[in-house]
Amino acid sequence: MRKIRRLIGGIIILGSAAILAAILTGCSVPKDVAYFQDIEAATILEDVKNVPFTVKAGDKLSILVKTKDPEISNLFNLPVYSNRIGQGGSSSGSGAQLRAYTGGSAESVSGYTVSPDGTIDFPVLGKLNIAGMTRSEVAGFIKGEIMGRQLAKDPVVTVEFLNTGISVIGEVRQPGRFDMNRDDLTILEAISLAGDLTISGQRQNVKVLRKENGRVKTYTVDLTDAKSLVKSPVFYLQQDDVIYVEPNNMQKRNTTVNGNNALSVGFWISVASLLTSVVTTIAVFIGK
Repeated sequence: MRKIRRLIGGIIILGSAAILAAILTGCSVPKDVAYFQDIEAATILEDVKNVPFTVKAGDKLSILVKTKDPEISNLFNLPVYSNRIGQGGSSSGSGAQLRAYTGGSAESVSGYTVSPDGTIDFPVLGKLNIAGMTRSEVAGFIKGEIMGRQLAKDPVVTVEFLNTGISVIGEVRQPGRFDMNRDDLTILEAISLAGDLTISGQRQNVKVLRKENGRVKTYTVDLTDAKSLVKSPVFYLQQDDVIYVEPNNMQKRNTTVNGNNALSVGFWISVASLLTSVVTTIAVFIGK
């Protein structure tokens, strides 16, 4: 009888220890939630060199030419879209919305679609090959053509992409597609546009899909490691990049029926409580 009571007492102690361990585990702080865990105060990080956007076939460009004579300026400008240049990407994911037609509004811009051979048909100047050029190079090229043909003196040429954007999907608060009106948009800024990661998003396994030479290449970045992040080739985003934030294991298990029960703190507390209750009942019965 004494041996049975000792055995029961040991089981009760083990059950209590299991409950305590489960509680302590549930109160522990996850190590994979905070960003930039590897940097301290006054840490200086050197990032990779940003590569400006270049023109490719299918791109849509706005090209504005301004001179001292408005009539001469009008020769080079074809008003098609309302001018939204300079506005930031939409935080609600609606950054890819169509620009409204405005006819001959003074605030409109000229829209050009780059042909498969890399050219555009520009007013007065004719066909121009601009494939592979950056925005500043296109502006300088057109300015040089206008001045070289003595069509205007010292024109101001502004070039912007109309169809550039990035997509953020997965475990973020506001997934969607966002306009890119800069050449130096970082992955951190893109995530902030999407409202930041949810608590269920994996910080250490963020994917960036990028089209390169006719193929889609996948990069993986770790938001908890700032030093490696700023050295990544996808720290600065490119046209049509897709950021995918994968859900953590707990969120994945939530997609199945009772998927998290086997590993949840509440589950083990319930099991330990049940075992303790059963053993206590047996002990009372034997004591009688």
